[in-house]
Amino acid sequence: MKTQTFSLDRLTRRASLLVAASVLAACGSFSKAPPAGGDIHVMTSGGFTAAYNDLRPDFERSSGRTVKTAYGASMGNAEDSIPSRLSRNEPADVVILARPALDALVAQGKVVPGSQVDLVKSSIGFAVRKGAPKPDISTVDALKRTLLAAPSIAYSASASGTYYETELLKKLGIEDQVKPKSKRILSERVGTVVARGDAALGLQQVSELLPIDGIDYIGPLPAEVQRVTVFSAGVATASKQPDAARQLIRYLNSPAAAPTIAKTGLEPLAAR
Repeated sequence: MKTQTFSLDRLTRRASLLVAASVLAACGSFSKAPPAGGDIHVMTSGGFTAAYNDLRPDFERSSGRTVKTAYGASMGNAEDSIPSRLSRNEPADVVILARPALDALVAQGKVVPGSQVDLVKSSIGFAVRKGAPKPDISTVDALKRTLLAAPSIAYSASASGTYYETELLKKLGIEDQVKPKSKRILSERVGTVVARGDAALGLQQVSELLPIDGIDYIGPLPAEVQRVTVFSAGVATASKQPDAARQLIRYLNSPAAAPTIAKTGLEPLAAR
């Protein structure tokens, strides 16, 4: 009996030592565990910027990832436009821009085919310098009179500005009179230009005008000549974090994100 008892005691001690060693090993592995993942690099155009800036901190807290952001226009050859950034191979996992421009990037091999997700609808509006008289743009005829009377008009180099200079003025029949006094703004918000008095009237996506101090928002283009732009997200083909990129896009397109998006003047297209 004594021999049996001695053997059981040895086995018990050995088991205890093995358990202790396993716990220490586990603790060591946890202490050396890598973070949730690498940084996510996002390129976003102005139309979605205000909503994105409000949503990003919540995503970072919930995912444990850091999101780094580059801002630029959806189209055009400005130094900081999204197409220009991608052509220089700047890091990108997610790109957010006007849907036609996103589809063009897919065709160019810069964005993964089938990764496009529509996030919001965005309308175009006008603003004046804070305290200036607000001209009437409530009807098409009123808009024409306002544009003809304005001494200077600023418009963006992105989706809203492209519509203004290539289609809207032609539709209104005032291109020859109005285009010479219109200024195409590169790498800056139209509202900022209006706020410092460099243009009497400014046209841009509503969501890009509302956050700017020093201006008064007048209202949207009349429905008959309004151009609604869908802003969408896609995964860059050069992404080093494609799964994390898709996770971020799902969050931006979630019902939980919709109220924050709506506050910025956009219509969310949240997945149901």
